[in-house]
Amino acid sequence: MAEYKLWNALNAAKNYKWIELSHSLNNDSPYWAGIPDGSVELAKTVWDWGKPELECLIQTFKFPGQFGTHIDFPGHFAKGKDLSEKYDVQSLIFPLVVIDISEKAKHNQRYAVTVDDIKEYEEEYGQIPDGAFVALRSDWYKKWPDIDAISGIDEEGKENAPGWSLKALEYIYKTRNAAANGHETLDTDSSQVAEEHQDLICERYVLENEKIQVELLANLDKVTPAGAVILVSYPRIEGATGLPARVWAISE
Repeated sequence: MAEYKLWNALNAAKNYKWIELSHSLNNDSPYWAGIPDGSVELAKTVWDWGKPELECLIQTFKFPGQFGTHIDFPGHFAKGKDLSEKYDVQSLIFPLVVIDISEKAKHNQRYAVTVDDIKEYEEEYGQIPDGAFVALRSDWYKKWPDIDAISGIDEEGKENAPGWSLKALEYIYKTRNAAANGHETLDTDSSQVAEEHQDLICERYVLENEKIQVELLANLDKVTPAGAVILVSYPRIEGATGLPARVWAISE
């Protein structure tokens, strides 16, 4: 008789918290202003109930790769680098580290996480493990789906959102050998960093170094800062620079 050891282990894991980290999407969900209007058309009926040939419902879906909670692959910013087909299922599960800058972001919407912030985390929770997914908690996900609020558009039309600094990314990748990073905002870079360099230098750094990232994460405030596991999934479409992702954590 076969023993379902893995199933039994999974049932045991159900005693932990399973936390949704991705936003739900519909035809009114926001996306980056640079993407042309009409790029989203979800659940369009192309075969309806009542057809004598076959009684069923079929829909089509049109969306940008960078839509809602989504994964970015290196080829998004680094020409010729890996795209979606490069990653197998073993590449998409990680120990999860959550760096909390939410209080600092309340006082400075353009706050960029520092190496000192990360070292303070490590003093409390221990060293970032090898191969970790390091997520930046800002509580920005609570602004979804208001695109102006997520972007922090002010009276002058400037964006104001927290994010990464280049030195912080260099620390998690070069010093701690992280595998991926994520955040609740539209962009990797804090608005301050992007404005200073007139480029998304942090996102470019991540992808040029052949790492992956997930943007527009949700519910990081519901996950333990250390000890959780994150799983990232997406449609198995070849040649994609990015794809909407279903992301969840298993947390204590």
